[in-house]
Amino acid sequence: MENSVTLDLAGKPFTLKTGELALQADGSVLVSLGDTVVIATAMMGGVRQGTDFFPLMVDYEEKFYASGKISGSRFIKRESRPSDNAVLTSRLIDRPLRPLFPKKMRNDVQVICTVLSADLEVDPGTTALTGASMALMLSGMPFKGPVAGVRIGLIKDEAGNEKLIVNPTYKQEEEGRLDLVVAGTEDAITMVEAGAKEVSEEIMLKALDLAHKHIKELCKLQKELAAKIKVEAKEYIEVPINPEAIKAVSETITESELDSISGMTKHEVKEKIHVLEDKLIEKYKSQVEEGTFTEGDLKEAFDEAFKKRMRKNILEKGIRLDARKPSDIRPIKCSVGVLPRTHGSALFQRGETQALTITTLGAPGAAQLIDTMDQDTTKRYMHYYNFPPYSTGEVKPLRGASRREVGHGYLAERSLEPMIPAKEGFAYTMRVVSEILSCNGSSSMASVCGSTLSLMDAGVPLKEPVAGIAMGLVTENTDGVLTPGGKYTILSDIQGMEDFAGDMDFKVTGTKNGITALQMDIKVKGLTVEIMKEALAKATEGRAHIMSK
Repeated sequence: MENSVTLDLAGKPFTLKTGELALQADGSVLVSLGDTVVIATAMMGGVRQGTDFFPLMVDYEEKFYASGKISGSRFIKRESRPSDNAVLTSRLIDRPLRPLFPKKMRNDVQVICTVLSADLEVDPGTTALTGASMALMLSGMPFKGPVAGVRIGLIKDEAGNEKLIVNPTYKQEEEGRLDLVVAGTEDAITMVEAGAKEVSEEIMLKALDLAHKHIKELCKLQKELAAKIKVEAKEYIEVPINPEAIKAVSETITESELDSISGMTKHEVKEKIHVLEDKLIEKYKSQVEEGTFTEGDLKEAFDEAFKKRMRKNILEKGIRLDARKPSDIRPIKCSVGVLPRTHGSALFQRGETQALTITTLGAPGAAQLIDTMDQDTTKRYMHYYNFPPYSTGEVKPLRGASRREVGHGYLAERSLEPMIPAKEGFAYTMRVVSEILSCNGSSSMASVCGSTLSLMDAGVPLKEPVAGIAMGLVTENTDGVLTPGGKYTILSDIQGMEDFAGDMDFKVTGTKNGITALQMDIKVKGLTVEIMKEALAKATEGRAHIMSK
């Protein structure tokens, strides 16, 4: 049976409709905003053996027919690999959905959002995000939604005064000073992605507040549609940590042994962890042979114990894994002109994270042609981020650029873009590549700092230098819900283990005058405005420290 609900979103009808299309899917919805139409579907499969993570797959598909285009070569007219924009939008949808599933769920889940019609005025990404949430709400999966997405712009009105608007057009995004995408639940903001032209922290917080107001309306709309339909809950499989393995770890590994891991390099930490894991496996060899638990169970239980101890030390003692205080930034080294035949090069190192960034200048004709569903343009400044396996001491096959590499490259690109000189005064095409040679967290922010140095080494007259820092968070929470009045600690310049064990990855880039890009992902169910405000303030202090180097 067909059902639909509608509300007015920034002067355009926003409609969710179900029961008409994709009836074999566990959950499907047709979502429209004006003339933009997206179909979102959700399916749940079985459990893959040996999977130790939640296998969620999110794909955002751009179709040329949606905008009335025929594109491609003379011989191939079918859409092929996803565009960078499609990859970035897939990540944008994935990030707020993932924390709302049970952590130990192991069923395959696939969400596909296909753009059927594009009005060429407003980016369909946030429409698809809300549609993905609605499809999951109708699927019967253990999804703790709804979640919705909203885009905010900062433009000048007829009187020349700046104002925040919802769902800006492509033209308004280009002319304005802020392009902000926010996702959240009725209770809190859960994901932020922004590009800006030196916007202040105060304006950013106002924009987040405006976005959340409309997110609440979209979440209520989803609940209204869900209430009209009888949804049967699906059975799913969670794989909790083996309780016998947890007991074995608690009886064998002491708190002092866990604390002894602190204050070392990443390699030394790994070695110490391996020693303690080997101690466990040797002691409980007979139980492993009997099948009480596996070696993998012991390692998983140890990881959980180590994670809890590390969080406790941060919350109660203010001591981090590498012995830093919460606001301390790792030692910084930078050098320029490190390669003899490149136009510009720089090596930026923060702690154990190294980024070698190279700039190449070309003629105006070397600009990249962009031909996607809703874009026909050129790009004269581009940044590519490469993350080889040796940077983390691993062995993996080399493939094409991963979604993560595309996402990190884009974040660094939009961080510097507002500071690139106008074509009229500097006509060159600029191609920047960041090679991550060693990584222990915050490599994308190292790419931002390295890009600034490399571009300046190549003689590019940047309007202002840009720096970036990744902030982290550890909170008292129960199953992802913050404890009312509970302790929390904001961390500056997080390293890899703090990203893994923490509750937030909040990347902020900017100049001395304001923010140029921002990206936030959280693992808890939402953050208070006070925490976000404090994190932004500490990020500003951190950027100033990095600039001074």
